[in-house]
This record gives sequence, structure tokens and C-alpha cells, in this order.
Amino acid sequence: MTATQSTTETTSGEHTKYTEGSHWSGTAKRNLGSKTKMLATVFAVIIGVYHIYTAYTGIPPAFINRPIHLTFLGGLIFMWYSPWLQTNRKTVPWYDWISIFLLAFCSLYFGYQMNYGGLAGRAGQPVFFDIVVSVIGLLLILELARRMTGLILPIVTIGTIIYALFGPYMPALVAHQGFSLSRTSVNLFLTTNGVFGLPLGVSATYVILFIIFGALMEVTGIGDWFIDIAYGLTGRLTGGPAKTSVLASGFMGSLNGSAVANAATTGAFTIPLMKRTGFEDKYAAAVESAASCGGQVLPPVMAASAFIMVAWTGIPYRTIIAAATIPALLYFLAIGFAIHFNAKKQGLAGVPKDELPNPGDLFSKKFQYIIPISTVVYFLAAGFTPIFAAFYGIVLTGIVAIPKQKVVLLVQSIVQRDLQTIISLSKNSVQVLTDALEKGVQMTLVVTAACATAGVIVGVVSLTGIGLRFAGVVASISGGTLFIALVLTMITSIILGMGLPTTAAYIVLASLGAPALTELGVNLLAAHMFILYFGVVSGITPPIMLAVFAASGIAESDPWQTAIEAIQLAAVGFIVPFLFVYGPELLLEGTIFETITATATGIIGVILLSAGTQGYFFTELTFPLRLLASVNALIIMIPTPMTDLIGTAVLGIILGQQFLSMRTNQPSGTPAD
Repeated sequence: MTATQSTTETTSGEHTKYTEGSHWSGTAKRNLGSKTKMLATVFAVIIGVYHIYTAYTGIPPAFINRPIHLTFLGGLIFMWYSPWLQTNRKTVPWYDWISIFLLAFCSLYFGYQMNYGGLAGRAGQPVFFDIVVSVIGLLLILELARRMTGLILPIVTIGTIIYALFGPYMPALVAHQGFSLSRTSVNLFLTTNGVFGLPLGVSATYVILFIIFGALMEVTGIGDWFIDIAYGLTGRLTGGPAKTSVLASGFMGSLNGSAVANAATTGAFTIPLMKRTGFEDKYAAAVESAASCGGQVLPPVMAASAFIMVAWTGIPYRTIIAAATIPALLYFLAIGFAIHFNAKKQGLAGVPKDELPNPGDLFSKKFQYIIPISTVVYFLAAGFTPIFAAFYGIVLTGIVAIPKQKVVLLVQSIVQRDLQTIISLSKNSVQVLTDALEKGVQMTLVVTAACATAGVIVGVVSLTGIGLRFAGVVASISGGTLFIALVLTMITSIILGMGLPTTAAYIVLASLGAPALTELGVNLLAAHMFILYFGVVSGITPPIMLAVFAASGIAESDPWQTAIEAIQLAAVGFIVPFLFVYGPELLLEGTIFETITATATGIIGVILLSAGTQGYFFTELTFPLRLLASVNALIIMIPTPMTDLIGTAVLGIILGQQFLSMRTNQPSGTPAD
């Protein structure tokens, strides 16, 4: 029995809950009638095929590719998602058909004018119709974001537009000359500085291809194969199902680009598994939400953030994923050790061997399933473009997913000219591809809406210069003290990252938070990694904590208690960013000896921090020892000889106390609950 088979019923039910509940967006997915549903599916397949085809033949110019991308995906949002939380409609209402038409017209107007209509030639002197199209287009973009992400992103975006319009009336620190409605709207919609800027460009190239790649792996069963192998390898271990959750969520989260979606989908079978082996509801949900967030910073894909970082900073892709490796390793090790200590503390055993899939058998029977992801990793590491890697990942997934028996039968049918069998086999393959394209495009909708809206924020930042002003504000408040500036940027990143998909959060923060740090002398890569990490952990940080809400809904746990557990599990995610700012050795920017030393002390610190938060090391820890272990973890992770010496000495004291407790066969104290 496999992990996926044992939870088929739960997965199905909870997946429906995710796709139709949408409690974080404030809207509901329509249960369309057959004809309208077929039309939406056709649109999804067309745009999916378009992106795969252009990945092979060459991406069209931005003035063509981005409007087409927004027209189709924005239209699908208006078709699939109601503007209200609950709806019983099975058809698309008239006002959404009008919205689809207007969005298509506004988007294609931008493309036509930039290519043939002379829009670039009249920059700074828009005609009245330019302004009308821009205002309507911006309103539609805000509605797309509201339906897919909730109110937070539209409110922030409206706030930035107001800031652009009323600059002279703002506080002195951030005041500017102000811009007219015509200049602001046209700059944000009819140029590549706003809606059709870099964020949407990334969505229309890298993001959609990798999400289709992930969806195809899921539909063909390759994703389940990876998860079953992880389940077979870790299931018998102490806290095995929870460790499986970490592996599965990290792997899938890196591909699908959404901690919320990942928590809702992979959590549908990992959370019941954890509960079945004795973990509390809130703890199971916390593991899933913390691991799903961590997947967003896991190489090689990093939820497409790595690709945006390349475009934003000019740093080579290989450098970015190499630098992200050690911090991601520390993050997932922290969760893994925390699970281990918690399971030991509760005396939880793993799953019996006879209930686990055999990883050896799985690998020997379908070893070819590893080819697509390993090929993608190779191409990315070798310096090929992400578009090239994603395209061949999709092609190879389609090839290796075809069962050998079906290949043999197809060849025989062709030789024997058995047209009926050929058509039957072809229909099945087409259905799988259609399902993958529809699922992939549907998963891309939230990213597209968020990226288009984030482009507006980036456009306002560019138009008004608020990025540099924000840097000045941070420098002024911090008095030039780096640590205070880092804390302020951390708080800002968590607040602005709440409720946003990873890509959108990174884009917003890269335009505001990163310049504030680089102005104070922080390494460019470290600055961008810093804001990315805190944008990611906002998914488990109250009060928004969307990943927690998704996981706790499946576990039926209290979301606030779940958030507390999740923050403890992911505590290292709040610490490591400070470490690689002060000690860039963790980002592989130092000698080999410095990197090895920083990594080793980081791992020791992670173990101590996990022991401190869970109240267990080799035996149970008293509250003073928990506090000592946690503080010592911070000390020993600081990469200096003095802190290493102090941390080692304190570690010796803790280990000595634990050894004495085990010798006397007595717990070292009552665990603090």
C-alpha cells in the first residue's frame, strides 16, 4: 500500500475543499456547466500549448507575449471564479463576460499600440483614449488580484497609486512632486514599467512552464512516485510520516510556487498520516505549513523566485541556487530534528513495515521517473535557460510516464494498422495532457494576477523613487546601525509579504526592502535572500498566515495554536537570514574552510534550537535547559572563533547533564508545556 493509495478518499475531499473553498481569497470557484466548463478547458489548453510551443520556437517579444498571457489567464479567472464567496451559478454572468472582453481589449490595445500604433512615440503625451484604457485596465487588474489573493494586495496597490497621485501631501520623509491621473495610469498600464513589466514577464515565461511541469508530474503519477519513495524511506523512522511530509512538501513546494496551495494539496494526505501515528492535530498542520513555506526557498526552482532574482540583480542563476543551498538545508534540518525530538518526547513509533511501500521495488520498476527532474536540475546547473530546462522537463515527463505495456501495444497497433486501438490509446494520452495543462494553467492564475498587480507597485516605486526614499527612512530610523535596519526590514518584509504568493511577495520586497539594505553596505545577493526568506515565512506568521489556515483546515486544528507550533518548527528561518548577512560564508561567499565551519556550526545550532523548542534532546529538558539550549544555538551559529568556543563549552554542559540523566534513568525535569 502506498501513501497516496492509503489516503485517496481524504485527498479527494480536501482537494475539493482547496479548489472551491478559497477562504483566503474571499471568492469561490464556480461549478460551471458542461458547455461553459468545456470552453474554459479549451482556453486553458490553448494557452498552455502556446507557452510550451513558444518555449521551443522562441518567446515572442514582450509586447506580444505578455498581453496574450494576461488576456487568456485573466479571462479564465473571470470565468472560473465568482466575485463573491459563495455562488451556485453554473454559468458566467453577463458582467464577467464584459470584464473578459474589456481585459482582452485593454491588453491587446497595449500590444497593438506598442507594435503598430505609435504609443511609444507619444510617450508623455497620451491621448484621451489611452487614459480611458489604462484606468479600465488597472481596475480589472485589481479585481483579478482580489478574486485570487484577497483584499491585501489590492489595498496595498491602491495605497501606492494614491501615493503617486498625492505625493506633495505625504509626510516629509516620503513626499514627492506628485503625478497626474493621466501620467500615473498610462505609465502603470501602457508601458513595461507597470502591469506588463518584469513580474508579468516572469509569469508568462518561467513560472507557467514550471507549474505545467509540476502539474504534469502530478497528473501522470510521477509526483506520487517520489512521495511514495520518501514515505517508504522515512515511514519506519521515529516521526516518519511527519518527515515524509517535510520531504514531499519541500519538493512540491519548490515547483508549484505557492505555500498555500502546497499545504492544501500535499497536506491532504500527509496530515492524516501524521495524525494516524499519534501527532496532535495542531502539530501535524504546523509541520505541513512550515515545510510548504520552506519549499519556496529550496533549490533548484525556488518557486520561480530564483529566476526573478536573476532578472532583477543580474547575478547568474547557478550562483543563486548554489548560495541558497546551505540556508535551505539548515531550514529543513531544523524541521526534521524538531519532528524527531517531538516524536521521541511523546514516544511515537513509525509506521509498521508491512504498511509501507518498498522504495527499492518502486525505484526498480519505474526508475525512469527520475529522468525529468534530474534533467531539469542538470540543465539549470549547466547554465541553460530556465525556459529550455522546463520545456525538456515537460517533454521528458510525457515520455517516461507512458507505461511500457502501452508503448508495446501502440507499436503493435501501428504495425497491424489497428486504427481503433491507436485512437483509443491516443485519446487516453490526450486526456492526460489536457488534464495537466488545465491543472497547470489553473495553478498559474493566482501567480499571474499577483504578478500583474505587483507590477503596478513596482511601477509606482520606479515613478516616485519611493525605493530610495524607503532606504533613507530605514537608514534614518536605524541611525545607520545595520542590526536595527535588518530588524526593520524583517518586519516590513513580513507585513508586506502576508497574503501574497512567493513571487509577488519577492517582487514587492525587492523594490523596497533590498535597496534599503544595499544602501547600508549589505551584499546584493544577501540583501535579496534576506527579504525573500522573510517574505516566505510570512505564510506562517500571524495574523494572515495563509499556509497555516490551509493546513489547519485539513487537520481541523486551531489556527492560532498551529501558528505557534509552526513558528517554533521554522524558527531557524527567522535566524539564518541574519547569519548570512553578517557571515556570507553560508551563501558560499568565502573560503572553503570558512564555509565548512559556518555550515558545521549552523547544523549544531539547528539541532540545539530544535531541542530547545521541542523540550527534548536525549531525554526531556527542564525549562532552564530549554532556554539554555535555544540561546546557545544562537551563540554557536554566529561564525566567529569566540562564539564557537563559548557555544562548544555550553554544549558540553548540556550533553553532560543529559548523560547523567540517562545514567540515572530519570528525566531531567518535567517538560514545560
